[in-house]
Amino acid sequence: MLDRFAIGLFALTLAACSQETAQPQEMPAEPLPAPAEMPGPDEGVYPSMMNSTASIVGGEGSEIGTANLIGGPNGIIIRVEIAEGGLAPGWHGLHLHMIGDCSDTGTFKASGGHVGMIEGGHGLLNPKGPEGGDIPNIWAAADGSAGYEAFTTLTKMSDLQDEDGSAILIHEGEDDHMTQPIGGAGARVACGVIK
Repeated sequence: MLDRFAIGLFALTLAACSQETAQPQEMPAEPLPAPAEMPGPDEGVYPSMMNSTASIVGGEGSEIGTANLIGGPNGIIIRVEIAEGGLAPGWHGLHLHMIGDCSDTGTFKASGGHVGMIEGGHGLLNPKGPEGGDIPNIWAAADGSAGYEAFTTLTKMSDLQDEDGSAILIHEGEDDHMTQPIGGAGARVACGVIK
């Protein structure tokens, strides 16, 4: 019995040795391109980005400017353009609000609180915050026009484009980035529904 077992084992070993060894898979002749060689914006290739816009209305209900928001892999670029006469000259608080509703012209309270609201956490300088809707102030020139661009990592486009939408709000005064609940920025003077 043992001899038959030994002969069978020997036969299996010979069969295994007679099979060709597996060959490694051949690699492509050309290596993959380096990141610098990949196509980019110059070639018309862009990463998939979410884009939203807002028509900004003033306290009397007429359009005073626009906002464009572009969501990228690391945050959101926010660009605001305000026409001449749109705002009082000087600094103004600028926030992202959790509800896309500017229908109550003049008060703009229908837009709710800040995106990502934290009790006692308002302000870019607040150790308990900041909130997702906190962004730097906007400056209006002597003629009331303004141009503004900022980048935020505090929120995502998907947060702004949820079921009830969101809004971008401009306040009458500047945000000190610490005082609760809105940095002492005062009344809401302009609002845009982010679409």
